[in-house]
Amino acid sequence: MNGIQVDMKALKAGEVNLGTSIMAVTFDGGVILGADSRTTTGAFIANRVTDKLTQVHDTIWCCRSGSAADTQAVADIVQYHLQMYTVLNAEAPSTRVAAAVFQELCYANKDMLTAGIICAGYDNQYGGEVYSIPLGGSMHKQDYAIAGSGSTYIYGFCNTQYKPNMTKEDTVKFIKSALTEAIKWDGSSGGVIRMVVLTKDGVERLIFYPDDYQKD
Repeated sequence: MNGIQVDMKALKAGEVNLGTSIMAVTFDGGVILGADSRTTTGAFIANRVTDKLTQVHDTIWCCRSGSAADTQAVADIVQYHLQMYTVLNAEAPSTRVAAAVFQELCYANKDMLTAGIICAGYDNQYGGEVYSIPLGGSMHKQDYAIAGSGSTYIYGFCNTQYKPNMTKEDTVKFIKSALTEAIKWDGSSGGVIRMVVLTKDGVERLIFYPDDYQKD
């Protein structure tokens, strides 16, 4: 299951949009990506368990917001280019290389795409890195990045709660709390919280219910 399974009849109601709350955060030892799991078609929830975290290389992943079709197509193309890069150069691409490919595709097709991407990864040379590629195709390296419709509700929360070089455990807690708030206030965000932890040890997948779903 690729995380975006939509009844074709629902397309008549409008564009299939990820709605979404996505973020990626560097920490002492790597980087963590997180996202909610709701996909909307207008006011209709097309999928409540979408996986918006997409692997494009061994330890390079992206978070996707915008049109489900556009972002999936862009991620697939980037994955192909990174595979070719590895073959031609006999080395794995850096996170910056991956982000640059995303940026080139999004900028060259900015009039036809509705795609907001956060590209994050880990490599031995630079460690954990986060790059934001918003609508329009610009590229920004950041310590942490948030995007999607739910991000508008958590800018203040993230600015006050983020601390450089947090531990893995503190970073997981930070992302979970931020996405819980985004899900609480944004009608287009919902479902579960998925995370990907990227370190020198490889890839770790995590899944949580938002804090508001927990019962005493």
